[in-house]
Amino acid sequence: MNELLGSRIKALRCAKGLTQEQISAQIGISRQKYARIESGNNNITLEILSQIAKILGVTVGDITKVLDEAPAVAYRAGRENLSSKIIFDMIELFYANKHLYNKLQHNDTD
Repeated sequence: MNELLGSRIKALRCAKGLTQEQISAQIGISRQKYARIESGNNNITLEILSQIAKILGVTVGDITKVLDEAPAVAYRAGRENLSSKIIFDMIELFYANKHLYNKLQHNDTD
C-alpha cells in the first residue's frame, strides 16, 4: 500500500514540476523522510497526506484512488493474498489516523 501511495505522490509531484526538497520544506520534514514516503518505505499519516495534497493542488482522494484500483489488478494477476494485505493495511492506516480524521471533519463543520 505504501508503495502505491508513494508512486502516486511522486507522479503528481513530477507532473507539477516540484522537487522533493520543495515539498519536504513546505511540509516541514526532511527530504530523506519525504523520499522514504515516495519510495514506500515510510508510512504516511493522514496529516502529511493532506499537506501533500494541498501543495500539489489535489484532494486526498485523488492520491488514494490508486488504492481502489490496485486490488483488482492484484487479483487479476493471481495475487489474491496481496490484495488482502492491502485491505488490512488500509484498515490499520484508517484506525491509526482516526483521531486526526475526526478532527478534520469537526473543523470542516465549524
